[in-house]
Amino acid sequence: MIGIDQEHPEYVARTAMWKKYRDLYAGGEQLKDNASLYLPRRQKEPYDVYAERLSKVFYENYAGSIIDWYTATLFRREPVLTFEGTNDAGKQFFNNFSEDCDQKGTALSDFFRRQMTEALVSGASYILVDFPRIAHPAANRAEEDAAGASRAYLVDYRPENVINWSLDERGNLAWVVLRTSSLQQTSVGGGYIKETRWVYYDKREYQVYRRVETGDGKAEIELIDQGRHSLWKQERVPLFELKVSEGLWLMNKAALLQLEHFNKSNALSWALTMGLFAMPVVYSNREWKQVVGESYYLQLGSDDKFGWTEPEGKVYQIAADNLVRLKDEIYRVCYLLTQAGGTQASFTAQSALSKQRDYSITQEVLRAYGDAVKDVMKRVLRAIEAAREDDLTIDVSGLDEFDIGDFTTELEDATKLLDLGIQSETLKRQVYKKLAFKYLCDMRQETKDRIAREIDDWFAAKGKRRK
Repeated sequence: MIGIDQEHPEYVARTAMWKKYRDLYAGGEQLKDNASLYLPRRQKEPYDVYAERLSKVFYENYAGSIIDWYTATLFRREPVLTFEGTNDAGKQFFNNFSEDCDQKGTALSDFFRRQMTEALVSGASYILVDFPRIAHPAANRAEEDAAGASRAYLVDYRPENVINWSLDERGNLAWVVLRTSSLQQTSVGGGYIKETRWVYYDKREYQVYRRVETGDGKAEIELIDQGRHSLWKQERVPLFELKVSEGLWLMNKAALLQLEHFNKSNALSWALTMGLFAMPVVYSNREWKQVVGESYYLQLGSDDKFGWTEPEGKVYQIAADNLVRLKDEIYRVCYLLTQAGGTQASFTAQSALSKQRDYSITQEVLRAYGDAVKDVMKRVLRAIEAAREDDLTIDVSGLDEFDIGDFTTELEDATKLLDLGIQSETLKRQVYKKLAFKYLCDMRQETKDRIAREIDDWFAAKGKRRK
């Protein structure tokens, strides 16, 4: 394909932003290695002084901690997967899939936890649904299962990997190009080669291109594989996007504040460090040639004066107060002002009612994130079910309670609901399942499915006794 390496204008415009956001999220040595990009050199500042400032740089990473707190809190309880239908083999597949969804031993909840972190940093993350490719088409489902061709798996991609795309009239992907690069070593002790791959997907087919770069230069891009992809019967590109709105994109909201805090905190630290090495000041009308320092003496005339420069400290206090305000503002725009350090460390004083309202806002944000994850997870699982033709009804719930102590409240609410006397066996059945799955959220999916079947059997037997 001509132009497989072409990049979308939106991709080009956001490349630098993604790098900055990743550095701010990671912090540590990654940010220190790139500190010159975020700590500008002052006007007419000597290069050796600037280099010394860069060597002493440090970073207080509030944004990264906030993002990790959100994902950890959101997935404190695993999402609840339910599979309705009579296909036991299909249910067994999804039980195994929930324990290993990427053929690397990653549980489905852990996979989507990483995807949510990626979305909060970069604004979006991508999940590819794929199936193993076999040399010869299977004659029936039994041969397909035996060859492992029906074993769906997921592949995660960053926005930096999605270099080009086009949308159809409904706003869905018409086609997309994914690019990945890796260093490979052909043998122990051998040289490294850089391999770049492009994978093109449209609604029916895929094409894989490769270019290998060695010390001799770049090779040409070559087509190495093509065919129909796993979701071609559904007429859709097998790439799913987990995206958050601009208002819920945490790194985008906090990045500029975090950079300002980074520059102010390093400027204050440098000023305090330099203040420890006071500069001598000599008031004299005659030529000054003496050396001042330890183990030296100083001889002055009767009208000469000597002293040391020392800042009054007013600007330091202003800078320190501003750093506290910036920290609180980072937490505020991320809907976590109650965790900014308490009223003693904050420039604002909050009443108990105000704190409660702030935390309720945090919970609503968490529920919005949970809804986004559940929506993508359902679309991914239902696409896999349609490709495998398992004839199952799949649903995803949970990700809406963020404190293990909340189960007591939920149990009380469920009891009150059942006490209303609503004559619906389906309602009671679903309430029992939800309570059981919430309480046993860390159990294997196979165990949850068995519990669901036993609840269904109990209600069915109960209905027969009534008749």
